Amino acid sequence: MNQTSQIPDHTRKEEEEEEEERARFEWDFNLSTVISSAAGDAGATVSDAIGVVEFDQSGGYLATGGIARKIRIYSTEKSLYKSEEINSVTGERSGGVRFLDHTAACEFYMCTPAKLSSLKWRPGSGSRVIGSGDYDGVVMEYDLEKRVPVFERDEHGGRRVWSVDYSHWDPIVGASGSDDGTMQMWDPRCEGGKCLASVQPNRAIRSPVCSVEFNPFGGPVVAVGCSDRRIYGYDLRGMSDPVFVLDGHQKAVTYTRFLDSQTMVSSSVDGCLMMWHTEERRVVRTYRGHVNSRRFVGLSVWSDGGLISCGSENNQVFVYDKRWAQPIWVRGLESMGRVRCEPGFVSGVCWRQTGDGRCMLVAGGSDGVLQAFEGQRK
Repeated sequence: MNQTSQIPDHTRKEEEEEEEERARFEWDFNLSTVISSAAGDAGATVSDAIGVVEFDQSGGYLATGGIARKIRIYSTEKSLYKSEEINSVTGERSGGVRFLDHTAACEFYMCTPAKLSSLKWRPGSGSRVIGSGDYDGVVMEYDLEKRVPVFERDEHGGRRVWSVDYSHWDPIVGASGSDDGTMQMWDPRCEGGKCLASVQPNRAIRSPVCSVEFNPFGGPVVAVGCSDRRIYGYDLRGMSDPVFVLDGHQKAVTYTRFLDSQTMVSSSVDGCLMMWHTEERRVVRTYRGHVNSRRFVGLSVWSDGGLISCGSENNQVFVYDKRWAQPIWVRGLESMGRVRCEPGFVSGVCWRQTGDGRCMLVAGGSDGVLQAFEGQRK
């Protein structure tokens, strides 16, 4: 007897839906480069911790910042891809993992006056200008060609700036979110950054603003993630009140990233990511698997590939496909043999925004180690 025919239709449908919802592993990721302090330096301390990892718009350069009070710039082509060897007989190319120290891998670095919590390349600058937010509440811009600071804004009362972003239209405006409970928009063309708007999302209490992001797909919306567990969306044409409030996380919202013009992904120290439909004000999917209860572990989305990545407090990097709630790839970061007082964690991630079934993901750790992974669709 055909046993399949004995299965009730509703049961078979549930099984098919469960199979459809189960994450499929459609990508291969391989470690290409590990960049750490000089070989033999076992004295790495918390001062090495990487807090932010950011590719420029071309994907040709990577910037990192953190506790060390340095902005380091790396060339993707020179430092992040696998080393290639050509077989003299067959002519085939093969690559191995490269292990570099920061001194050799870094194109150059710039010292900063304070610890950095945020970096953002300024659009339209040809990868020449990068903005930063620091622990002293100051927003700065640096000319990377001249290697000098060219802009400074200190309007958050000395309270830590957690996030900086730029609009994607001309003229460009900037935004910063701070522990002072405000999101401020400013004009980087004006000395000192003329304030264009300032909002306090939670009007009852000054709830720290942990994340700000302009819609990079052309919409006039800026998303603001706060420690009061909510995400506030403001229309830049009139910012007296938010046009939407997304409430679903159980703890502070640490990051917000747009997947497309109406879809956003958020991260929280409640240990999950959420994908939202901003027009309908609803949660589309919740992603679980990584560990995140007290730290900023990074969040990055690759829109063309539909992939989401975040770090984890168990020193692993996670990749989710936007279609499934479970991770499709998990990898622990190399410890490089260092002995630390407490376990390390992944503190920053960033996708290189490319297409054609190939990608690159870079993760930075609390031990200062930077690791690059090359991905290819199976």
